[in-house]
Amino acid sequence: MKAIDKVNFDTKDKLYKYMNIKLIGLVGDESDWLANLSNTSALLNLLIDEINWVGFYLLKNDKLVLGPFQGKPACVNIEIGKGVCGTAVSTKEVQLVKNVHDFPGHIACDSASNSEIVLPIIVDGSVVAVLDIDSPILNRFDEEDQAGLERIIDSLIKYIDWSQIR
Repeated sequence: MKAIDKVNFDTKDKLYKYMNIKLIGLVGDESDWLANLSNTSALLNLLIDEINWVGFYLLKNDKLVLGPFQGKPACVNIEIGKGVCGTAVSTKEVQLVKNVHDFPGHIACDSASNSEIVLPIIVDGSVVAVLDIDSPILNRFDEEDQAGLERIIDSLIKYIDWSQIR
């Protein structure tokens, strides 16, 4: 895990708790979705080790459209039900993929990616966006990552005015 402010985290749980505190400090006084998702992707990129892409896709006109991210240029549009991100939208469930090459219909925006986690952001029962994180490491993400990232999503739901992007 990367250190920030010379802090060493000996567990993922501590890292994600710290990350959530930092996130609330960044987004707590701002409701703009663009500013907050931009800062969130930068914070996650800074603090999560062994990743090669982190960002958001926003649900617009029944498709996912690329939003703020950190990493190489990415796919701009993803159909609902297609790839890991589109599957997260259609199922409304986190997709924790240990090996993307085993995921039917995986969309390879970056050929270096080997594992992925996608979390749907659900507001008032509807998916409004997804958080997508890729890693070049097989089996990079686990249930601890999922739990920590779900806390991040909960904070984003609380502090962002999602009506701006619907």
